Amino acid sequence: MPEASLSRRSLIAGAAALPLFGILTRRASAAEFVYKLATGQDPTHPVNIRAQQAIERIREASGGRLEIRLFPANQLGADTDLLAQVRSGAVEFLNLSSSVLATFLPVASLPNLGFVFKDYPSVWAAMDGPLGAYVREQIGRTPLLTVSKVWDNGFRHITSSTREIRTPDDIRGFKIRVPQAPMQTSLFRALSAGATPINFNELYSALQTKVVEGQENPLPITATTRLYEVQKSCSLTGHIWDAYWILGNKRAWMRLPEDLRILVSRELDRSADDERADIMALNADLRGMLAAKGLGFIDPDREVFRDALGRTSFYRDWKAKLGDEAWAHLESVSGKLV
Repeated sequence: MPEASLSRRSLIAGAAALPLFGILTRRASAAEFVYKLATGQDPTHPVNIRAQQAIERIREASGGRLEIRLFPANQLGADTDLLAQVRSGAVEFLNLSSSVLATFLPVASLPNLGFVFKDYPSVWAAMDGPLGAYVREQIGRTPLLTVSKVWDNGFRHITSSTREIRTPDDIRGFKIRVPQAPMQTSLFRALSAGATPINFNELYSALQTKVVEGQENPLPITATTRLYEVQKSCSLTGHIWDAYWILGNKRAWMRLPEDLRILVSRELDRSADDERADIMALNADLRGMLAAKGLGFIDPDREVFRDALGRTSFYRDWKAKLGDEAWAHLESVSGKLV
């Protein structure tokens, strides 16, 4: 199957497209460098399919000098654990959402601010432009760095096993799982929801046992991890757009010769473009696919939600936390928020 024409069916249902144990045991002969790339996503998610393709290209182009082993589905730990591991160098590369990265570096949450982006053209203009460059610069001031352009996590929507979320009033008292991420926690608490931070690898069971009523994630995550099995409705709020960054431990990165660093960034950039296209294609089809599996869909007025959020202290609080410089970068792409 050509890389550029990766089928949507394989992204959702094709577990065989990324045989887990094959990834973990395959070794190039006489590799000079053997690095790990950890992700939290299911093996069938575009992140892992495209990352594996980049890994194969890197192995081939380097003549086997660099072997990168892919560990998907939080095999090496929960997201917050993995962040600590890549900071220490126990894991060399990590695919992590910007919302979880913000637990370590608050400025990483800039693109996650509620209702900042309306559509993908505005996302990529910002993240491939000055806003993305600013966030990458700030990450580079830590023991981490970004080794490719940003990947697409997607616009996040709310699912529920109980009430339908049609207006901000429906959020009040709603027990919703959020990641271990300050942005989502503060957004939903500002709207008077019962926001409960839970690591992703515990999410399905938390929904199944009704520890929480709902969750918020992009549709490809809801699909590839089968969350629709324990949810009844999905409200297409698009309240946050979230990025994936491929992070590297700075010391491990600098151990690689320059030609290998250039190769890694080039091939991960190529796979980032492919993954972005995959997510866009999936979003075009997933509503129908998930509806066929019993998930009901609601099209709320997003401006009503944004107005409700604007009447709280949410934006003012985040401006105070992130500082004037970071806020100026954000408002240069979002327009006036405070």
